[in-house]
Amino acid sequence: MAWPSIFQRGTLLSQFSHHHVVVFLLTFFSYSLLHASRKTFSNVKVSISKQWTPSAFNTSIELPVEIWSSNHLFPSAEEATLFLGTLDTIFLFSYAVGLFISGIIGDRLNLRWVLSFGMCSSALVVFVFGTLTEWLHFYNKGLYCSLWIVNGLLQSTGWPCVVAVMGNWFGKAGRGVVFGLWSACASVGNILGACLASSVLQYGYEYAFLVTAAVQFAGGIIIFFGLLVSPEEIGIEAEEDFEEDSHRPLISGAENEDEAEPNYSIQEDKTITQVKAISFYQACCLPGVIAYSLAYACLKLVNYSFFFWLPFYLSNNFGWKEAEADKLSIWYDVGGIIGGTLQGFISDVLQKRAPVLALSLLLAIGSLVGYSRSPNDKSINALLMAVTGFFIGGPSNMISSAISADLGRQELIQGSSEALATVTGIVDGTGSIGAAVGQYLVSLIQDNLGWMWVFYFFILMVNKLHNSIYFTINSEGNVLSYAKTTNSHIQWVTGAHKRTRIIGDTSGLFLFIHLLLGLSSLFQQCQPPEMLTRVKAGLFFYTTGIIVNDFYRCCFMNVLNGL
Repeated sequence: MAWPSIFQRGTLLSQFSHHHVVVFLLTFFSYSLLHASRKTFSNVKVSISKQWTPSAFNTSIELPVEIWSSNHLFPSAEEATLFLGTLDTIFLFSYAVGLFISGIIGDRLNLRWVLSFGMCSSALVVFVFGTLTEWLHFYNKGLYCSLWIVNGLLQSTGWPCVVAVMGNWFGKAGRGVVFGLWSACASVGNILGACLASSVLQYGYEYAFLVTAAVQFAGGIIIFFGLLVSPEEIGIEAEEDFEEDSHRPLISGAENEDEAEPNYSIQEDKTITQVKAISFYQACCLPGVIAYSLAYACLKLVNYSFFFWLPFYLSNNFGWKEAEADKLSIWYDVGGIIGGTLQGFISDVLQKRAPVLALSLLLAIGSLVGYSRSPNDKSINALLMAVTGFFIGGPSNMISSAISADLGRQELIQGSSEALATVTGIVDGTGSIGAAVGQYLVSLIQDNLGWMWVFYFFILMVNKLHNSIYFTINSEGNVLSYAKTTNSHIQWVTGAHKRTRIIGDTSGLFLFIHLLLGLSSLFQQCQPPEMLTRVKAGLFFYTTGIIVNDFYRCCFMNVLNGL
């Protein structure tokens, strides 16, 4: 097995200039600041709920309830908590929609402008939402919802832009390990947001929003004046230009390539011209985009469920204090950071990503089973949690960063390479929709059936995700290999290869939608005994559907490949 050239020549860092390091750090901390503002909102929910709810007892003065509640938003803490959950859902859906739009905008405008505008504008919205409204004592549900919709749209500019910039600077040969380490920015942002909020929360929750917004706004200014979008801006040759195997599709399953095939690399044209961005439909038609987008919807659902629900699960299931549960939940992020870096390195060595993902997700099923039966011991729980984060958080980081960059820079579109931000927006946007729907389903399952059935739901999602990744191993190499033999740089996949890809993608989509709709209907007008029967029946039919779906794909793959 041949090692990638970047590992043959020397250490990884020796291949990069100080410009690469600066770009790595700027994009890393820019997205960390965006994630820190999201974490701040989660950390101050208790304080906000108290401020929005009138005090139940006040013996200093007796006044009518109407006067006592006139400056408050909700009559009870339960309604305030429900509204906070609604804001989370609103944010996730607007964030998902914004990702599709931001990716298209990022490929047509300067990425530095888009990222800086998103960071600064989001900081202003966060300031108005949490600080200005409290200073003015102005509480309005419509205003809060509108601001959080806008915040979700503005925050969505971050991920497609930073991934596109990183993809411009770092070539495929070392992209797995570099992106695996870089994708820890979200976890670092969570820690940063928690530290900033806790340091000033004693003075009022509005100051937590103020500090976070100020730091994020300053970061946006630094990005505007300091970020270099691509090496061409300062006359440095792009990474793909001097990596002899950089155009080899790392996500493909093909082992051998015809050396006589025409190479449509930008190396052949010394005249640098302004490339044209591809359309949203063309980006969706790129090999692997739909398959990985649907796969990431399942994976981000599970990953974000751990992000939102893990501290609550530890406190509710084991009776541990909230502060202890918060500290213990960090081990899931630690496992994800290690998993993303190590699995990215292995995928670079193998020069394939799908097999590494498939093996990791297969082991993730076992880790979920093991963690669901964790004893009431913090050390054992932390160990099992880190293992689960390794096999779930690691693949999540790889799909959202390294694989998205591979999909947006594959050889099929070298003649029109402005697709990276669009593809990243499609993948992460689809994943965010799955995460938003998943939070609603997790709460329903937990309230009606308990935590064990939540883990069963996670196992089903990971199993479906594993099937999707396994499909890409069998089909993706042939699709990419066929695409490279076309005469046009952007001649999309046709014939039997296109029908094969559509069969696999649509069957996975229908099964995914069927599962979400089926689980939602289980809890409507249904008593617990009947509900349990319907859940068991639904799980049986879904498992049967997976088996039939796999058989269906295998049969038609062989037939269509022969056409």
